[in-house]
Amino acid sequence: MDWDSALRDLRTYLKLERSLSDRTITAYLTDLAKLRAYAERLVPPRSPDQLDLEDLQHFLTTIASGGSSARSQARLLSAVRGLYRSLRLDGTLKNDPSELLESPRLGRHLPEFLSVEEIDAIVRAIDMSRPMAHRDRAMIETLYGCGLRVSELCGLRISRVHATEGFVRVVGKGDKERLVPISPEALHWMDLYRSGERAHLQVRPSDADILFLNARGGGISRVAVFALVKRLAAKAGIRKTIGPHTFRHSFATHLVEGGADLRAVQEMLGHASITTTEIYTHLDRDYLRSNILRFHPRSRVA
Repeated sequence: MDWDSALRDLRTYLKLERSLSDRTITAYLTDLAKLRAYAERLVPPRSPDQLDLEDLQHFLTTIASGGSSARSQARLLSAVRGLYRSLRLDGTLKNDPSELLESPRLGRHLPEFLSVEEIDAIVRAIDMSRPMAHRDRAMIETLYGCGLRVSELCGLRISRVHATEGFVRVVGKGDKERLVPISPEALHWMDLYRSGERAHLQVRPSDADILFLNARGGGISRVAVFALVKRLAAKAGIRKTIGPHTFRHSFATHLVEGGADLRAVQEMLGHASITTTEIYTHLDRDYLRSNILRFHPRSRVA
């Protein structure tokens, strides 16, 4: 794995999986240029998959000793972790050397999410007269209704949709499987897509069990899902920077706002740690506070 291809794959991962803005992605790649320069000065020079935990620790220590702020160090560390998550997602690496790296304690970034009204607007933006419209509706309903990662949506298999029981079996990070409830609405659009558009495709034998296909009969790509979401959001007049992952944040946020148990949300999202899921309680507190300040009679100074 050479640096050019690793960073190219990372750009795709940050865009599609994490829905980061072009500005943030550029900042990440600028930070990783420092790691690349460090690795290429080593004897012998090392590619991303040849760096180990000790190399990364030495690199970050060098950056910190140069007077970099805690926030800059945290962003650099986030970029490094993103690089190795991307390599693991693509199957290049089995072990992630960045997992044990410690980071400075900073306030957590609250992810962008959509209101129910905004999601409804995106759904209404789907032109049902277009080819593959039932597929598009089914994908949006599944992204939001199940809180899937875009890679999980693209890899969803027909054999793992248990409609009678109302669950889908999802293969997530680290090949871990989980059962996620699926709504009757999502199942309805899946049925229409499978009996209509999908039934008329010449499906590639290797993709016969893949649920969501492109017009040529192959599995749909993350890039295509990202492009669909961006197009629908623009048509719906939504100005937020969103991508497929935004529906996952919205799914979790709306569940927490509705009073769902945090452990249940953790299970449905496939988070290894409850700490990751707890960010949605912060979102919920911010939501409640903004509503109190807006509507409570004592929130205004006389």
